[in-house]
Amino acid sequence: MTVIRKALAMGAAAVTAGAALALGAAGNAQAASPCWKSGSVWYCNNATGANVYKSPNTGTVVGRMYSNPSWFICKFDGGQNHGGPHPTRWVYTQADNGAWGWMSDNDIASETNPLPNC
Repeated sequence: MTVIRKALAMGAAAVTAGAALALGAAGNAQAASPCWKSGSVWYCNNATGANVYKSPNTGTVVGRMYSNPSWFICKFDGGQNHGGPHPTRWVYTQADNGAWGWMSDNDIASETNPLPNC
């Protein structure tokens, strides 16, 4: 019985130490670089080939964004929930085929907080 208690205590100590290391590493994570303004548009780093939608939801795809970085006009918080750090945020842009529409914030690596509201 004593051996089992010692083993359990040692196991608990190992788990606690491992959790402390993991939390310490997570605390050092850096935030994404923000989008930057150039003229009348904002440039952000984004996923190559990301869909651009007709509305701020995952309905009709009007084009794709192959350029990176790409430029954006404004942000909208209130679209379809798609998870991520800004779960209802969509950004307005022009797809590479010339169609205007909305890109999911999840497809943008840069922090989109600096963009003006639509």
